[in-house]
Amino acid sequence: MGEPIKYPWQEEYEIEETVVVAETDDLRVLRITLGPDQSIPWHFHTTVTDTFTCIEGVLQVDTRAPRATYRMEVGEGCEVPPKTAHVVTNAGEGRCRFVIVQGIGPYDYIPVGAGAA
Repeated sequence: MGEPIKYPWQEEYEIEETVVVAETDDLRVLRITLGPDQSIPWHFHTTVTDTFTCIEGVLQVDTRAPRATYRMEVGEGCEVPPKTAHVVTNAGEGRCRFVIVQGIGPYDYIPVGAGAA
């Protein structure tokens, strides 16, 4: 195994909670909780696909190139392929919780300039 993964929520942004459910060099499963008005800023991954499933509240994922909006309630999900910039937002009034599967490939987090142009 290589160096421990540094996760962006440790240094780049703040969210209510992240639980690492499972992790290998090529695959991660996380349970993430966003408080009201919290989001994960615009970013992309070089090789991994993000597969989201909402398990509480209302989750919104916006992408650009291609531009799309995925608004998910409990049980709904979406997939964001590699090299697609996206932002993840709590779109409800209370907390939002979701499971994300990230893989297959080495994890990276590439921030994209502020704003959603």
